[in-house]
Amino acid sequence: MTKEIFSISISGELSLDLHALNNERSEGNQTFTRQVTVLDKDGELTTVNAISGDMFKHIQAKHLHAISLEEGLNLCNGCLNFDSNRIASDKEFTSSYKKDTPDEEVYQTIIQKCVMDDIEGMMATANNKNVARKSIIEFGWVVGKPEKTFTENYFHLKKATNASIVDKNKAENSGQNIFYRPLNTGVYATVIHLETARIGLNEASLNYDVDAEERKKRYDALLKSVLYTFLKTEGAMRASQAPHLHDFKGVITVSFSSLPAPSVSPLNGQYEQEIATITANLNELNSENPIELLKFNSISEFTKNIKYLMRYTPGSIVRK
Repeated sequence: MTKEIFSISISGELSLDLHALNNERSEGNQTFTRQVTVLDKDGELTTVNAISGDMFKHIQAKHLHAISLEEGLNLCNGCLNFDSNRIASDKEFTSSYKKDTPDEEVYQTIIQKCVMDDIEGMMATANNKNVARKSIIEFGWVVGKPEKTFTENYFHLKKATNASIVDKNKAENSGQNIFYRPLNTGVYATVIHLETARIGLNEASLNYDVDAEERKKRYDALLKSVLYTFLKTEGAMRASQAPHLHDFKGVITVSFSSLPAPSVSPLNGQYEQEIATITANLNELNSENPIELLKFNSISEFTKNIKYLMRYTPGSIVRK
């Protein structure tokens, strides 16, 4: 019998060189990269470069969209066009319920109609009724490790070949422009959590609104989208500053019961040992369904582990 996965946690160190994937503002001719404040290994506050979880979740959702189109998975009209409002932008959906429509009927429509609304979550507020589905996948900030991250700014010049010729009919920026761009290199702490047992789950009726075969297809598509997120990390300024993906290493924990798959941020220098010890302790308490720990020391090993996880099926929290 195929084992059922209830949750998956990924804690890893992502090495990216020479990127500017996430910037927070521009002032004049200067672009400022995203910065956050964290605790260093000595417990002191320090400011480092970071990439928001929103950015990574958008990348993952974009890959899930492409996979869904390729594999013929259900998409609502909004998600077919990759609308950020998802099914809430679908007039056929918003006209299908009223304020007094039971929540379980609304959730059933959402889940059956679209894999992205099921997995990525959504919010609809039409007809004086608030309907929210929590995302099955959670991304933390991708945070530069204080001792292993460097940020600098580079001078750039755009110069027209005929800059000496003044043409009043041309736009003001058609001549020479001076500007500064940020550039970041470092090792980034990454945490992701997947609640795979919630795929297809109607949390109002506590029933699954798609069958086991469909849940398995969605589970596989979710894992593929996570893998693709690291194989092609998108973001700002990729046209001339595409990141050099240098390495990815860390730990994956897999839970086969309602016990959450443990995770510790790689901002903790001992995170791998901590996760291993936590897993061992939890397995003493839950010996019937022990948590599985998978280490990866390279991008290729991460790929192998994701492929391994696809041999399983999503768990069921509904009494059988």
